[in-house]
Amino acid sequence: MSPLAEVLRGMGVEITGSDMKDGATVERLRALGIPITIGHFAENIDPDTDFVVRTAAVRDENPEIVSAREKGIPVFERTQAWGALMTDYKNALCISGTHGKTTTTSMATHIFLAADRDPTVMIGGTLPLLETGHRVGEGDTIILESCEYYDSFLSFSPTVAVVLNIEADHLDYFSGLEAVKDSFRSFAALTPPSGFIVANAEDENTMSALAPLERELFTFGLTEAADCRADNIVFRGLGSEFDIICRGEFFVHVKLRVPGMHNVKNALAATAASLCLKVGPDAVKAGLESFAEIYDDYAHHPGELKALLDAAERLDYKRTILVFQPHTYTRTKALFNDFCDQLGRADVLYLADIYAAREQNTMGISSQDLVDVIPGSHFIPTFEKLENELRRQACAGDLILTVGAGDIYKVGEELALTKPLANSN
Repeated sequence: MSPLAEVLRGMGVEITGSDMKDGATVERLRALGIPITIGHFAENIDPDTDFVVRTAAVRDENPEIVSAREKGIPVFERTQAWGALMTDYKNALCISGTHGKTTTTSMATHIFLAADRDPTVMIGGTLPLLETGHRVGEGDTIILESCEYYDSFLSFSPTVAVVLNIEADHLDYFSGLEAVKDSFRSFAALTPPSGFIVANAEDENTMSALAPLERELFTFGLTEAADCRADNIVFRGLGSEFDIICRGEFFVHVKLRVPGMHNVKNALAATAASLCLKVGPDAVKAGLESFAEIYDDYAHHPGELKALLDAAERLDYKRTILVFQPHTYTRTKALFNDFCDQLGRADVLYLADIYAAREQNTMGISSQDLVDVIPGSHFIPTFEKLENELRRQACAGDLILTVGAGDIYKVGEELALTKPLANSN
């Protein structure tokens, strides 16, 4: 919601808003001249308001929504607003997938900035290059991270639709994998005949979901059948380098400063999308090679955990200490066994309380249930105790990963910004 408010403000729209609590985001918006009220109240809705935008978490019974409708003011959800905005751009690059969206959207942003295309951007996390998760550009391209939850991305109007991968997720909304695939198929179908659908050639769910569209796909992957693929891959330290081959022809050689095969694939996806919009090899190289050495990867699905741990295992650390905060009760319950398989790979595992997000715990599941079946794992319910335990246990040569889509990042920030670990050198 806050990036949308800032983008609209940057376009000259007068914005007001409300939030349930104060914080850094609220202060940032106020500093930009956007008045924010703490608390949701009917009187926050001025009769002269042209329209109200809400997040999907705000329900119809919210007093501000009730007030707006009583006054005859149109109410839109956040993704509907983004969908309306993107129709003003010649190119709308929408990057979707069960995991990898934030990283790939960030990589694409680096590439388009290197190409001097001056894009408008909306990312689900903070990109160090921007020092925020969005930017308002003057170019003809908008780049958006596109989420399937609640079919949100079906409000978008992509001219380039990227599908990174499809797995069973958000099962509090979708009935199962086939429903998830149906949603991604509908998203890709929004692309006009003159547009492009970019797909992961190696992901069976993606390819089977898109097959009924009977559309030409621009594919990426490691297989030789992919339109955009990597060759001569070499992993060096925390990064990699490889050649990018486009439809059988050498395109460019790049060096990544982020680890793991999953990031090679993310780079290929960003490159494929850029190729669709005629970005040249020099910009792809410069953009990918400038991608941040330090980045936020909030893996909250077993597939994301697998990619993260695959990368960690290639690095030269003595132990991997994983601090994981499960995200939502429904996801934890639905994918319980898969979480156990991946979390058990860490040398040392600490589990925080489940981050509820929008949910109530109606199914009686907790992080302790995971600890009960994962040997050597530990449930530590407070962040203060987690930080103290990490300070006692971590040694020189350990890799500490704080992982999850909630607020577990605060543990890592405290470790990095305060006194050193007891056993480090």
